[in-house]
Amino acid sequence: MAESHSFVIGIDGGASHTAAVLADARRRTAGARRGRTVEHPGGRRGVPLRELDAAVAEAFRAANLPRTPVGAAALGLAGVDLNEGLDIIRGWSDRVQLAERLSVANDATLLFAAGTPDGWGLAIIAGTGSIAFALDAHGRDARAGGWGYLLGDEGSAFRVGLLGLRAACRAADAIGEPTALLPVLLGELGSTDARDLIPAVYRGKWDKAAIAGLAPLVLNAAAAGDRAATAIFEQEARELARTAAGAVAAGDLPRDGVPLALTGGMVIENAMFRDRFLRELRACGVTPDPVGLVDDPVVGAVVLARKLLIERPAPAGW
Repeated sequence: MAESHSFVIGIDGGASHTAAVLADARRRTAGARRGRTVEHPGGRRGVPLRELDAAVAEAFRAANLPRTPVGAAALGLAGVDLNEGLDIIRGWSDRVQLAERLSVANDATLLFAAGTPDGWGLAIIAGTGSIAFALDAHGRDARAGGWGYLLGDEGSAFRVGLLGLRAACRAADAIGEPTALLPVLLGELGSTDARDLIPAVYRGKWDKAAIAGLAPLVLNAAAAGDRAATAIFEQEARELARTAAGAVAAGDLPRDGVPLALTGGMVIENAMFRDRFLRELRACGVTPDPVGLVDDPVVGAVVLARKLLIERPAPAGW
């Protein structure tokens, strides 16, 4: 059996999942685990320590290995940018003896490792929520978006699903654009009465994740030519592009030929939305090249963890 210090752990904790991968120091994956991420009270995104611990334990079980400290671990977690969040995660790592070397950062850092040629550029997360990160070749970073579902998250699945619901409600009152979204969303609910949307949304049957899950229905309606759905599709692709361009400006990145890494269901699973976003980004004066699609950001965590084995531990907050 290989010594435990020859293994690394990569963890990706996004807005809707937790993924942990145990791998050796080269290319082989020993074990992996997928789980869920929950909301902190007050709407703060982040990964609860219980989920992190369960993910690590399951990764070892999947590899049929006893849980022991590994040589290096890299964690990319939503909502750990503040020192408070970093300290909590590092404290947990110390208590459970996770690894000899540790890197903790926002989940966007995984995109740079997995989706750009040299580990810098522009990274876009467009899943349940949305955010844009810029990282230059010297390690200086900037961002735009990431305000959460009440204040922003333009171009996210939640935003598209919510706007689809709003369009359906306006159509039900005959004061908005007639739209196929009304019968489509009622069919998803299993009802023919538009008023049933009220308890579905306000009493919890359709929580934030469920509303985000309506986004494909809106995009399908847009692809079929529905005018209300098309307006939502075009608006949100444009707003996500504006957010991305804002990050480029804030990070003083080159506007021509900036490496771009994309992840999240809106840009990975829907080529129509992705293509429109890229078109709108170019209209904002930013021409990305190359464009990397990161289906599984935890790969970037493994890349970073492997680097930790041969480099000094990453500085605090990296």
